[in-house]
Amino acid sequence: MMKLRSTLTALVIGVLLFDGAVAQNNIKPSAPWPRVEKQMKPWTRWWWMGNAVGEDNISKVLTQYQQAGIGGVEITPIYGAVGFEKRYIDFLSPKWVEMLRYTVQKSNALGMGVDMNTGTGWPFGGPMVKPEDAATKLIVQQYELKSGQKLTEAIKVKEARQDVAKLQAVTAYGSNGELLDLFDKVDANGGLNWTAGKGNWQLYAAFVGKTRQAVKRAAPGGEGLTVDHLDKNSVTNYLSRFDNAFGNKSQGVRAFFNDSYEVYGANWTPTFFDEFKKNRGYDLKKYLMELVGEDSTSESVARLKSDYRETMSDLLLFNFTHNWTDWAHRYQSITRNQSHGSPGNLLDLYAAVDIPETETFGSSYFPIPGLRRDSADIRNVDPDPMMCKFASSAAHTGGKKLVSSETFTWLTEHFKTSYSQCKPEAEQLFLSGVNHIFFHGTTNSPEDAVWPGWLFYASVEFTPSNSLWPHLGGLTNYITRCQSILQSGKPDNELLIYWPVYDVWNVAKGMDLAVKVHNIDEWLHPTAFYKLAKGMAKSGYSFDFASDRLLAQSTTQNGLVNTVNEGSAYKVLVIPACTMISLETLSKAIQLANDGATVIFQELPKDVPGLNNLEERRTQLKIMLSKLSFSDVGNGVKQFKTGKGVVLLASDVEKALAYKSVEREELTDTGLQFIRRSFVGGKYYYIVNHTDNDVDTELPINANGSVLIMDPQSGASGLAATSVKDGQLKVRLQMRSGEAMILKVMEKGPSGTTTWTYLNKPGEQVELNNAWSLHFTTGGPELPSDQKLDKLVSWTSLADPKLQDFSGTGVYTSSFTLKGKTAKEYLLNLNQVDESARVWINGQEVGILWSLPFQARIGKYLKVGTNTIKVEMVNLMANRIRYMDQKKIQWRNYHEINFVNINYKPFDASNWSVMPSGLIGPVTITPYF
Repeated sequence: MMKLRSTLTALVIGVLLFDGAVAQNNIKPSAPWPRVEKQMKPWTRWWWMGNAVGEDNISKVLTQYQQAGIGGVEITPIYGAVGFEKRYIDFLSPKWVEMLRYTVQKSNALGMGVDMNTGTGWPFGGPMVKPEDAATKLIVQQYELKSGQKLTEAIKVKEARQDVAKLQAVTAYGSNGELLDLFDKVDANGGLNWTAGKGNWQLYAAFVGKTRQAVKRAAPGGEGLTVDHLDKNSVTNYLSRFDNAFGNKSQGVRAFFNDSYEVYGANWTPTFFDEFKKNRGYDLKKYLMELVGEDSTSESVARLKSDYRETMSDLLLFNFTHNWTDWAHRYQSITRNQSHGSPGNLLDLYAAVDIPETETFGSSYFPIPGLRRDSADIRNVDPDPMMCKFASSAAHTGGKKLVSSETFTWLTEHFKTSYSQCKPEAEQLFLSGVNHIFFHGTTNSPEDAVWPGWLFYASVEFTPSNSLWPHLGGLTNYITRCQSILQSGKPDNELLIYWPVYDVWNVAKGMDLAVKVHNIDEWLHPTAFYKLAKGMAKSGYSFDFASDRLLAQSTTQNGLVNTVNEGSAYKVLVIPACTMISLETLSKAIQLANDGATVIFQELPKDVPGLNNLEERRTQLKIMLSKLSFSDVGNGVKQFKTGKGVVLLASDVEKALAYKSVEREELTDTGLQFIRRSFVGGKYYYIVNHTDNDVDTELPINANGSVLIMDPQSGASGLAATSVKDGQLKVRLQMRSGEAMILKVMEKGPSGTTTWTYLNKPGEQVELNNAWSLHFTTGGPELPSDQKLDKLVSWTSLADPKLQDFSGTGVYTSSFTLKGKTAKEYLLNLNQVDESARVWINGQEVGILWSLPFQARIGKYLKVGTNTIKVEMVNLMANRIRYMDQKKIQWRNYHEINFVNINYKPFDASNWSVMPSGLIGPVTITPYF
């Protein structure tokens, strides 16, 4: 059955994603950048506010997105704007489906794709969810009896609004250790036909109740209860509404999407007792007191809770995730899922869908000089690439081509996000294995909505009304170039690191345990697993994470660990220091070694998880470990040879890797970060400089062949200067702080390719200090008058009072004299840019300088004598929004949450300081010889 599922999934993905897509064999050396397909471009979440859309509106907006370099949209219906209710369309009504079909038709004509949320807002739910199918919780009531007493009150649920609650168990605990199942002694009216025996008794009555959670941020026609994700029938019933709306016919949607799991308090399902007994081997009804008790120190309670959480994970995996994915495949569509936030094993849940999706929330710290990070934008936990690697690992180990991310959510306060701030956040995702960026996001807006149009409260506004929009192509082209490489070939990671999920689950406090982006300080950061992964990355090793379920299906071939036929093979399986490991996983690790693999234990596991047959399983663990007869091979490494392979034991995993000659990438010693992809005949290195220093060095890399430098910022490329010393290939690379570069290492070098021009010896820097003319072309609230500038300053500091309130486009023009043109290259440096610049030299477009360090090579555009320069500048929306709030001009009026700031308080920009705007410079040109 598993093989059939994998085959069907592969067929569906092959048809939907890679029909005509770039394959590793048609990337020609003479054309370094792959042919661009729609999935290589960034996509965007597209909120339909109130579903108030029409064909003209859809056509215009999609065309704008396509022209800006966006490759596809994900339709997510959401609450609407006040005053536009007559335009609302009910979700999944015939009219709504008609708009969906038109969107798919128009997108296809534009070469774009369409995904859609399988619901509105989040989580899944709506009017089709009957109370019995709604999200479910366990309700436990306690009663006390003394010897000889009978319970005088009926055992009925006391919580209000629990009309559909049903009694599932009654368990009595005696003061002398007795335990009795009294469920069959309760009559239809809740009366208990039982008299307490000797001593004091505590009775626990378990009801299956409802959380009553409604869909959050629901669109019209999407209001209603949240579905029970743990119950297969409930999920199937929920999806039947789509079947009816679609007429059981494919709508041309590429992927159905599910947002992060935010189902609050749903810790149960009607079949939980039966599923627990079937999968864990004992009766949970006998442990009601421990399950709901407040003992947070008991080892046995922690083990019980671990079994409970594992059962939750199984139910969510099979009854929701597999069920929903199978449903999507019937429509010739695939699934895109954010598994984080769920009470389950993230790796398994991500792996069960076609496109695993992670997310970033808030801003990260990068020491790039000049990169703005306001104190108000800092969240309690920064985005962490290790969290994102759970999604990419599931894709890599499952042979899936795409790993997506909801990107830039609450990156900064509204209207203050620059593209320069977006760049390193996106790069951090690329380094973690993501290769399919989704902007968060764009909001559909009608033409008659007052500027800035309709906006979503948690978004970076990638909308045509944004004053930065004319330069979005700079960001989208960069992302497209990067993703064209990162979607090519296969991931090239040497280590497979086991995630000890039982250590995470083995906690006595609470019941369900949500594994969220926002609580990584609790479940991820303190662990040995995390510390090991961080250390491996810093030292230059590449890796993916593995779950118990993944290891169970893995094999050893030619000394390498294979997780799936379509995936990459791993040189080493690493088991980090952990307390708990299942007998099955330990046995599998040893079997992989016996078949020829290298397995490294940081420490030997100490115990088995769970409660059932505990002592028997502990004995089996000791027997298994006792058979690992290690011998000391020096340098803190011990070895146990078994069959064709070896098990190593080393607290310092790097020493064990060195013993097995598993090489790290020494390039990380410079502070640079990388991710590798392999293709037939070579490798790609995507390298990023997030340090505060420029780098000019001979970079050692673990590959052989000719090296092509590819600049994803400009699209330029050229053969690198290389050398080989002691068998180590070294590549000369120059990178400014904040830059990224791609190295394409080819076993057979290309012919006719120009060499890369290095900026070696700088000449005397020329400052462009002639007068500048400044003309404003678009924006508001009013276009300021033309300006003459003897010196470049923020346009907000000029005399015209309109300039402090203005958000839009200003064009700077000037001239300069070049006495001679003898240098090998000339570097233009705009220095301070607020916020993005588009440059022309002598009427020829240089490009969009949208991110730090705001530099470009311009030698080919220059001439001896007088040269002209034109710089089109766009600034942030912030100053215009400040003006509108100061003047109390109404621009936001939404149902539901209306509009809030980054701290979820009512938004008000009236007290903001004016943001610097325009070309501030100084503008210089440096010759290089």
